[in-house]
Amino acid sequence: MILQALKGYYDRKAADPDAGIAPPGFEWKEIPFVIVLDGEGNLVQIEDTRIGDAKKKRAKSFLMPQGEKRTCGVNSYRLWDNAEYIFGLEGGKEKQKAFIAKLGEYLVLENEGLNAMKLFLTNRPAEQAKSRAEWKEIVETKPWLAFRMVGEAELICQHPKVIGALKTEAAQIGNRKPMVCLITGNPAPATRLQPPIKGVRDANTTGADIVSFNLRAFESYGKEERQGENAPISEASSFAYTTALNHLLRKDSTQKIQVGDASTVFWADAPDELEAGFLDLFGEPRKDDPDCNVKAVENLYRSVEMGSFDTDSDTTRFFVLGLAPNAARISVRFWQTGTVAEFAGRIRQHFDDLKIDRASYDPPYLSLFRLLVNIAKLGESKNIPPNLSGDTMRAILSGTPYPATLLQAAIRQIRAEQAKKNDKTGKPLPNVTYARAALIKGCLNRASRFKNQQEDITVSLDTTNSNPAYRLGRLFAVLEKIQEDAAKPAKLNSTIRDRFYGAASSSPVTVFPTLLKLKNHHLAKLSAGQKVYYEKMIGEIVSELREFPPQLPLSEQGRFAIGYYHQQLDLYTKK
Repeated sequence: MILQALKGYYDRKAADPDAGIAPPGFEWKEIPFVIVLDGEGNLVQIEDTRIGDAKKKRAKSFLMPQGEKRTCGVNSYRLWDNAEYIFGLEGGKEKQKAFIAKLGEYLVLENEGLNAMKLFLTNRPAEQAKSRAEWKEIVETKPWLAFRMVGEAELICQHPKVIGALKTEAAQIGNRKPMVCLITGNPAPATRLQPPIKGVRDANTTGADIVSFNLRAFESYGKEERQGENAPISEASSFAYTTALNHLLRKDSTQKIQVGDASTVFWADAPDELEAGFLDLFGEPRKDDPDCNVKAVENLYRSVEMGSFDTDSDTTRFFVLGLAPNAARISVRFWQTGTVAEFAGRIRQHFDDLKIDRASYDPPYLSLFRLLVNIAKLGESKNIPPNLSGDTMRAILSGTPYPATLLQAAIRQIRAEQAKKNDKTGKPLPNVTYARAALIKGCLNRASRFKNQQEDITVSLDTTNSNPAYRLGRLFAVLEKIQEDAAKPAKLNSTIRDRFYGAASSSPVTVFPTLLKLKNHHLAKLSAGQKVYYEKMIGEIVSELREFPPQLPLSEQGRFAIGYYHQQLDLYTKK
């Protein structure tokens, strides 16, 4: 299903002349340096195609003959390669010979550029290039290199005569026996090794496989040394699905987001508003448009009135694929497919579930990355649990409950930061943040919904909610505020939150009796009006509390956090 959907995407893009997807036998490749030759094969210059500053330099992409997959040994590409094959660097003489031999296959075309390449490569190319300013970097980085004739705009491998020969070569059918292609269902020779997939974060830099068999134990009976026969895919189909996936995974792709360790791509059967807006719904805001996330979500909510996403009737198929590195292979972290209408509804439900009161400076909608960073240790993306991001995305797109580990991570981080302070000012930082409260609300309400129970967590402070944990969270926020008001204008070295939040949220009976006695000492320092205000508030909260529970399970610790967040936000909001 995955490979069929990718081939369908390739067919769709290949039919569009403006799509920029590579035709059969070719690939888009970033070439940092171009070797410019004259008609006699002399080096004129080494052209640096990169733009940008320092480490942000980006090489220009060219449409190149597709490089064959390299596993081991010497295997030269057609008319372009890295510095080892072209200059024979660091004992690479055999590689250089292989490149020249590959070039010889095309000299029958009697092309001036090909002849110039042969003259250059057989006349001590490294000696010619040593005096150039770019040589040191070429030796150190061994970049991809291509050739161009002086005064011409196109590369030698892009000459019409060369292109024609390469297309003819790509169209030739091998002499292997025909097998039923898993993608098309038509008989055709199966490709032995699939083209490499590139662009998956932390995967092999030379490319990795999504379909492969590299050991006898993984091959079917009678298919020794013929790995492709275990999952027979024709040459045309393997090129189509890998080219489509590499197109989606390219650096400047607008159809890719990073979800934890999963490089996630998305596409539709036909051009659609959701395909264009999916990145803004889940990705980080763009620097040139910091409000793009908000606009995208608001557009989704207005879809019925405006027709965007056409959520009521759009039956266009939509696909989301999450890929993670696994040695020299790529593992499928998650795969979701459905209609645009189904996905739009589930995504809207996700933002509904996360909706909660917030401070005026907080954004109305948070990206998935921002949500997950808020529950990672030290707030660093590298500490997001590898599977959590994929499991969360899968839950969003399938409309199922969020993973239990999401709630666990949020509670754990809240307790870990109960005494956290600003490094510069020394002021306490909130531990139940807007993002964590939103995630906890979503986790609890989704879990209740799928148990056919009533959702009990509201967007705003709910004084009618009689859940003991929710009320205890509210009570803790009030007691903390009383302590703070009693200390003014002096600065507190530590608050009751710093010392008691963890115990209060997990084993209330061990903490609250002491805190209620302590609050009398704090109330004595307040004005008569303040005393009455807080006493009435405490009375309303504890009116339905029969006893302090000895223990609160994880879900109730979440309700405690929401009660604390709601009440604290209400106390600090100007009325």
